[in-house]
Amino acid sequence: MHIRVLLLTSLLLFALTTACTQAPPPAPDLRDASIQALKDTEAAWVKTTSTAKDLDKMIGFYADDASVFNPNEPVATGKDAIRAALKPMFDDPNFAISFQATRVEADKSGELGYTQGAYSLTMTNPKTKKPVTDQGKYVTVYKKQADGSWKAVADILNSDMPLPTKK
Repeated sequence: MHIRVLLLTSLLLFALTTACTQAPPPAPDLRDASIQALKDTEAAWVKTTSTAKDLDKMIGFYADDASVFNPNEPVATGKDAIRAALKPMFDDPNFAISFQATRVEADKSGELGYTQGAYSLTMTNPKTKKPVTDQGKYVTVYKKQADGSWKAVADILNSDMPLPTKK
């Protein structure tokens, strides 16, 4: 008889435990809101860089530990290194840049996203001292920050120009 009571009690406790245990609600899908935030962030970045040509404000779009991968240069990691890598461009009187995302994606959690698109960059050719325009493509990886803003953590540019020939 004790075995039956023990078995019945065990089954009752198991049934109550199973009935009271609920699966957590699914995490909200933040993808659409994140994509819009990335579009807005990049639009502000384009405006700051192409219109204002303000290096310090432009650097503000990068996370503190971000990396920039410019063509034919070593990787620049951290805001100081990025500033040093980009300063010659901003000092160039012929400097002009524009970029436009053709694809914007974000993860469901709203923590990571990326943009990819095309850019146009005009600078002074060091040999000819004349302006030259480079066109290419880019991918920028963004991470949502604790304050809710989106900052670039990896930014890579690839020129469409052919490599210079050696003579």
